Amino acid sequence: MHQAMATLSTLLAPELTQPGSEWTLERDINGYARASGEGLATQACAGRGFRILGQDNERLQVQLLEDGYRCWLVLDEVVGRAVERGPWQPHLLDATQIQQRLPAVLAWTAQAQQRGNTYLWGGTTPPDLDCSGLTQTAFASQGIWIPRDAYQQERFCTPVAVQPGDDQLLEPGDLLFFGSAKRCTHVGIHLGGGRYRHSSGKDHGRNGIGVDCIHPDDTHPVACHYRRELRGAGRVTHCHDGSHLP
Repeated sequence: MHQAMATLSTLLAPELTQPGSEWTLERDINGYARASGEGLATQACAGRGFRILGQDNERLQVQLLEDGYRCWLVLDEVVGRAVERGPWQPHLLDATQIQQRLPAVLAWTAQAQQRGNTYLWGGTTPPDLDCSGLTQTAFASQGIWIPRDAYQQERFCTPVAVQPGDDQLLEPGDLLFFGSAKRCTHVGIHLGGGRYRHSSGKDHGRNGIGVDCIHPDDTHPVACHYRRELRGAGRVTHCHDGSHLP
């Protein structure tokens, strides 16, 4: 049977979902953790690219091109709303170029905080974001791609020494990582002086974006909780090349 072929500028159709084909989204879309169920894993905004890996019933398994993240898209939500594209080529920045863009990254987070927002697990399209969604989207706003999840961001960054109450080596734009001894589960972006902006949930956070500090003189319950879970810090010195990170 003859298989339909897409050409550049072709809209995605059910008969064009061949594995390996690459597409650009024309609308924001949710990405799910599995082939069925409501577990939101991430979101992708209009303009992002994806590569089709396979299909299971009414969902496509895809790899997002900019950060290599794998998830499932609902076929009906993406058909007619993505356009065929050429092969992915990452736009990589060096450490100096990234450093020059950090003030704009921080400004973006400040603007995000001013918008009405609540914490959303898997959220990466404003206004509702999760912790790593805030950091990834803030950097991406300036063309700096970092991994999707907090533990991936921790591995990706160049380590910077930090302890509760000691921010001497930190610079604005560094990422602060929190969690248990075994795993990073939370991330924020350093503003200076030990203060960091992060999106935190309901149980131990602000149910949205707020500012806390690693210094003991910040006695707010949210600051105290995360200060106890501080794992370390890292500096973004390179861009993600789009390869898949486990």
